[in-house]
Amino acid sequence: MSSSLDSLILEHLRHIRGRVDQIADDVSELKHRMTALEGNMGLVKREVAYGDETDARQQLTLDKLADRLERIERRLELAGGEG
Repeated sequence: MSSSLDSLILEHLRHIRGRVDQIADDVSELKHRMTALEGNMGLVKREVAYGDETDARQQLTLDKLADRLERIERRLELAGGEG
């Protein structure tokens, strides 16, 4: 009877070991996937920062154009009032 109990215990231990190995493989795969996700998130953050920088440059350009337009309008009013 001891021999069959030992066999049963060994069978269960082998099954448990197989499951643990499978879980270890799954965890390893998840780690690789997380690393890839973190890398992609870094790229997304850079793209967002680049978009913000582009928006700021465009706003600066619009502000300069508005200033130039205002100066031109003032000159035209002065020139129009003299004639």
